Order: sequence, then structure tokens, then C-alpha cells
Amino acid sequence: MDKLEMHHTLMAAKARKGLSWESLGEMTGHSPVWIASACYGMNSAPPETARKIADALELGDDVARALEAFPTKTWDGAIPQDPLIYRLYEIVGVYGPTLKDVIQEKFGDGIMSAIDFEMEVEREENPKGDRVVVTMSGKFLPYKGW
Repeated sequence: MDKLEMHHTLMAAKARKGLSWESLGEMTGHSPVWIASACYGMNSAPPETARKIADALELGDDVARALEAFPTKTWDGAIPQDPLIYRLYEIVGVYGPTLKDVIQEKFGDGIMSAIDFEMEVEREENPKGDRVVVTMSGKFLPYKGW
């Protein structure tokens, strides 16, 4: 089973079971954001976690093995049409150079890791309309000369 077939199988089982990412995160001891990313095929799950996901969704060893497989992280260069994903691209397009400059001013020449990384999504009640709070935390990796 490849990552795409795995993703479709997992999404169908998740819907059938009526489970949330939050509940799958609790069942596995991982962040719901990370669990969703693994189920979308963008991260590999350790064997124990892959088994917990497959068991929670009543799926077989083929799904667990696909969850364990190392991903090829690719996406097409087209601008996404989904409004939420498009807005994330817009945020990076508008604020990306600013964030790069501010991060490098504070830390030096380098990058924020997406490998040693955590992300949380919270809901914040607000009288003007509820807010989405996305918190990202990545290890700083300085560029080195040689």
C-alpha cells in the first residue's frame, strides 16, 4: 500500500468511526497535528504508533506498514484552491520575508527546523469572531561555514 492509498483508507476509517484528530492524538500519546500529518503521508510513524492508529481505526497491517514507511515530501507548485490552505500560502507570501529577517536578527544566519518541530492549533474565543491560534516551535539551525 502506498502513502496515497493509505491516506484514503485512513480518512474513510476515521469518518466511519467518528474519531477526531484530538482523540487519535490522545490514543497514541502524540499531538493531533502530528498524527494528522502522518495520516496524510507527510511523516513516518514509529511502529508502536502506527499499530495504535491502525488498531484504533480497525485497520490491518498493510496500513500500519504504510504509516511506518518513510515519506517523499512533495507538493505541486500550483497555488492551492482550498481557501484555508491558500490563506496559509498567503501568510507565508506576505510575512515570509519578514519572519526570515526577524528570526535571523534574533538568532543569526540560519533556519527554523521543520524536522525538530512542534505545532499546536487552538481555538480562542473572541467577541469579534473566534480566532485560530497556530503555534509553531522549531529548533534553530545555524548555517555553518567550512
